Amino acid sequence: MEKEESRSLKQKQENFSEWYNEVIELANLSDKRYPVKGMNVWTGYGWKIMRNIDELIRKYMEETGHAEVCFPLLISRDMFQKEAEHIKGFNEEVYWVTHAGKNKLEVPLLLRPTSETAMYPMFSLWIRSHADLPLKIFQIVNTFRYETKQTRSFIRVREIHFFEAHTCHVDFEDAERQIKEDLAVMRKLGRDLCLPYIVTKRPKWDTFPGAFYTFGIDTVMPTGRSLQLGSIHQYKTNFSVPYEIKYEDREGEFKYVHQTTYGMSERLVGALIGVHGDDLGLILPPKVAPYHAVIIPIPSKGNLERVYKEARLLSEELASAFRVFLDMEDVRPGVKFFKWERKGVPVRIEIGIRDIEKGEVVFVRRDSGERIHVKREEATDYLNTLLKKVQENLLAKAEREMKKMILTIKDHWQDGEDFKGLLRFSWCGSEDCAEVLEKGLGIKILGDEVDHNGEYVKPDETLRSNYSGVPSCIVCGKPVPDRVSYGGKTF
Repeated sequence: MEKEESRSLKQKQENFSEWYNEVIELANLSDKRYPVKGMNVWTGYGWKIMRNIDELIRKYMEETGHAEVCFPLLISRDMFQKEAEHIKGFNEEVYWVTHAGKNKLEVPLLLRPTSETAMYPMFSLWIRSHADLPLKIFQIVNTFRYETKQTRSFIRVREIHFFEAHTCHVDFEDAERQIKEDLAVMRKLGRDLCLPYIVTKRPKWDTFPGAFYTFGIDTVMPTGRSLQLGSIHQYKTNFSVPYEIKYEDREGEFKYVHQTTYGMSERLVGALIGVHGDDLGLILPPKVAPYHAVIIPIPSKGNLERVYKEARLLSEELASAFRVFLDMEDVRPGVKFFKWERKGVPVRIEIGIRDIEKGEVVFVRRDSGERIHVKREEATDYLNTLLKKVQENLLAKAEREMKKMILTIKDHWQDGEDFKGLLRFSWCGSEDCAEVLEKGLGIKILGDEVDHNGEYVKPDETLRSNYSGVPSCIVCGKPVPDRVSYGGKTF
């Protein structure tokens, strides 16, 4: 074990891909040796991180009036094929079930790639009147997509831990209000995870299959590539018409509901690893860390029992308010330091005979390495204060790093050729100009930036200065609407 814990990681900036895989292995977050490619095993520590994220999502969903449900895994082919654009978008990724034992099924089934086609036949039964609206539900389940690209733990897998919220509304305006609520939830979750992000309205050709429009939520990884954390979709009546989801309004007229969805996946864990980790391993935000603090006794000859007793008392005291772990394993303290640094526990608490005699304990911050001597009687209050500081520091640091990886290009699109990060520019919205940018720079157009209310972000002076106050397309030079567009290489 000591040899394993002292093993050096690849440096994050030199080889992110290898570093990322090694962090997952050494922190024991996931095991990819399961004999079905792209379907990995969640280990205890990794699953606890994911569950803590799930609980935050549950909290925000329940606060906004969503009910948690759980729909079956299997969907019939007939239901799946009702929305033509939807099946066209997912058909190449679907896992089909054609037999039950030796019996060939009359109607083939598929494993849900997402749940619109599973839920909406039921919505048509549940909704009868305007009094049934809005309908707001969510579930946290596994979805299945045959990912043909190279798989990567948490980021690109074939069995996906997935959150999805589905809502039905009386009209388009009420559905728009729901999307603003979803953006507010994402804002809270982003703070909890200390993850900065941008929201863009995707180009028409990159809209979710069957949606009227899509908001993509992206962060930037250390490689400069964007990672999509989630998406919000406005469906209008595109699904309610084929699935016959109608309600009777106050005047007795039957109308189709307007719908939205909001989804995120285990990519949130991948983003945590990539954005916050360093050359020692994980660094976890306190809000989602399996343990807020690990207590490590520092025994010395002749004082073992006294040190262990004080460590147990401290653990019992802190456990009433925090998630703590008392590491009593019979190995050197240095080995334990390596182990918990790898695992990203926000605070390490050391207690030895000298600390006991001084009436102190030592706190060590994982995010900065700072060592702080704290009076023993102040340990509980100080840990609470310190965790808040760690949370704030991680978010501020991540925001600074993301800001460095955004380049505004305003004169020549070629100015973005060698930049490692997101490109920010004015664009007319045409597919022809998008093709020039995507092929010339090797990027993907993410779309037009929107704020936390879903409104287009207006260009600042960096995009207006050379055009007499009128933004122009970076490719064709035509005047464009007051919008800011983004593009970049993606995972």
